[in-house]
Amino acid sequence: MKLFSGLSHQALAEEVAALIRVPLGNVRLGRFRSGEIYVNFEESVRGKDVYILQSFSPPINEHFMELLVMVDALKRSSVGTINAIIPYYGYARQEKQDKPREPITAKMIADMLTTIGVQRVITFDLHAPAIQGFFNIPVEHLTALDVLAEAVRTLRLENAVVVSPDAGRVKTAEKFANLLDLPFAIVHKRRPGHHEAAVTHIIGDVKGKTPIIIEDMIDTGGTILKVVERLMENGAKPAIVCATHAVFSPPAQEKLNHPGIEKMIVTNTLPIEERSFERLQIVSVAPLLAEAISRIHEHRSISIIWQESDSVKE
Repeated sequence: MKLFSGLSHQALAEEVAALIRVPLGNVRLGRFRSGEIYVNFEESVRGKDVYILQSFSPPINEHFMELLVMVDALKRSSVGTINAIIPYYGYARQEKQDKPREPITAKMIADMLTTIGVQRVITFDLHAPAIQGFFNIPVEHLTALDVLAEAVRTLRLENAVVVSPDAGRVKTAEKFANLLDLPFAIVHKRRPGHHEAAVTHIIGDVKGKTPIIIEDMIDTGGTILKVVERLMENGAKPAIVCATHAVFSPPAQEKLNHPGIEKMIVTNTLPIEERSFERLQIVSVAPLLAEAISRIHEHRSISIIWQESDSVKE
């Protein structure tokens, strides 16, 4: 087994390598003056099970192309298997056509990865779980709900409620509420545009309670801010916001430093140290990735790390 990292999130790759006790592989990544990507694996990969960790962090197009070039280099080097670890799977917000003549980019990315030679994908909390079906190769769809729930438990909150920020997150919120043994509420909203949201009403009792908002990703923070403000209008206390993927596109930091947000808990599926702020707590998914890699390599079941509250997938 060999583990390599692209340039998107080397800190996470190093953490995973230390946990599985495999040295991070040597790969030379460079750019020609024209901007084209150059890759050279500086050690033999013949017959090896290779794992490449590359999250789709900004600049997403650059890092995606880098992953494709790395996979092509491996495929031409008589590698055993090629496993792409993509903690944050970008382009997942376009998984269906909401309007005529729109792309389905989540399927496009899946097709490109499969065509270039990826034989397995390991990822976290897809924006739409049905994206797994876009692949004709194994997809290990892990969840960070357990590590986020553990971080919330340490806060020892009293009189709390889990809140789904929209109808699409209801199932996730219900699982999170089951993990924390808490009730849950639903915020109903509509989207006039890609980065716009209008909250219409709240289903459930939030008055006098600490809302725990659970999201798969936070981009600009505009939607979360509107949800928090509406919850406070309905008598809720400052919120705890949890999310797997901290995209944090500007001006997310300014928006999320809001008095209505007591704490924000996110994972490190994306590198966010440079975009950190006072109320932010980062929990690591490296132990989950390390366990998944070890079990896959040893042909053992990974059902123990799925930890879904209502079912276990073998």
